Amino acid sequence: MDFSLPRDIEQYRQRISTFVEERIMPLEKDRANYDEHENIVDHHLQRLRGEVKEAGLWSPQMPRERGGMGLSMVGMAACYEAMNRSIFGPVCFNAVAPDDGNMMVLEKVGTEAQKARWLQPIVDGRVRSAFALTEPHPGSGSDMAGMMQTRAERRGDRWVINGHKWFITGAGLAEHFMLVARTSDDARKGLTVFLFHRDQPGWEIKRRIPIMGPEEHGGHCELIFDGLEIPDDQVVLGVGEGMKVAQIRLAPARLTHCMRWLGLAQRAMEEALGHVEMRQAFGAALADNQSIQTALGEVAMEIEVGRTLVMKAAWALDQGSFARKEVSMAKVAVSNVLNKAVDVAIQVHGAKGYSQDTVLEWIYRYARQARIVDGATEVHQMLLARMLRSEGNDFWHWEVADQ
Repeated sequence: MDFSLPRDIEQYRQRISTFVEERIMPLEKDRANYDEHENIVDHHLQRLRGEVKEAGLWSPQMPRERGGMGLSMVGMAACYEAMNRSIFGPVCFNAVAPDDGNMMVLEKVGTEAQKARWLQPIVDGRVRSAFALTEPHPGSGSDMAGMMQTRAERRGDRWVINGHKWFITGAGLAEHFMLVARTSDDARKGLTVFLFHRDQPGWEIKRRIPIMGPEEHGGHCELIFDGLEIPDDQVVLGVGEGMKVAQIRLAPARLTHCMRWLGLAQRAMEEALGHVEMRQAFGAALADNQSIQTALGEVAMEIEVGRTLVMKAAWALDQGSFARKEVSMAKVAVSNVLNKAVDVAIQVHGAKGYSQDTVLEWIYRYARQARIVDGATEVHQMLLARMLRSEGNDFWHWEVADQ
């Protein structure tokens, strides 16, 4: 087992870290650089995106021939973590959800015509995208296959979509959409993924759902579909292949969330350490207090556990595995430690941590969604339990290298 990064990946990681430190983090300190939804204002974003492109650090998840960095999942894990030292980091590198997940799945399963029309503009940063999956009750959430209500019916040479989606991340600004709809009642082949453009008639954004915040650019929106017509060349992979497309998309997308969350968890610890080393109480630095040492040491260990799980899952994906087990374990562990890290950091700061004088309250509110999005913690635990019951002691098998 070799846990060292390839030299080129480490060089990329260092360059990204330097860019975040010098060009992005200074903007966090001034609330004038935040938009109304508490993300980076657009004029700074566009300027920084141009600088990232010039530095050759753009779209790490995409092949070089498409304008990206061509990194493996392992390489992405190291670099995504470094990006999210700043709350504004990933969006500046074109490495933020839902765009990165949409890019990766279209690169893998899209036709050449679909890649040219629907993928390349996202890679170039000319448009944003969204993935329309989740529905209000009684529609689909974690049980996508069993509860999907949005339907696509064949009429002539078109598919006509009617239905209701909500919490669609980025929809407020997206121009390119991926939409999951039911095309039959077949238990395995009943769902299909479609592509559509913002300007196509037959749908609307009902509202941008108010959330605890902060928000990604484009928010989390509720969508109504009322006769949206989509031709066959905007079907992804094939009719009835929606579950396959979702499986291909969701595992890497979940893992990239974890990569970014590790960066935020480390940032929370960075803020905590800076404070406890400086702050004096009862004649000594807070850093010398045993209870604080215990709390910080525990979080530090759990972050490293999360990093190890993420790297194993990234390696498994690079080997061609769906890595369902590895991704689920990473999702549970990292979402939990992000919440724990920022909670501890706020606690050691006292009242200051609860204020907007630090970045911690932003991370705290953002972190709470991590245990819900892309499969709630309990769903992943249920899946792991099923695998344990099926595999028994083989659940903990070792991968054996070829001789």
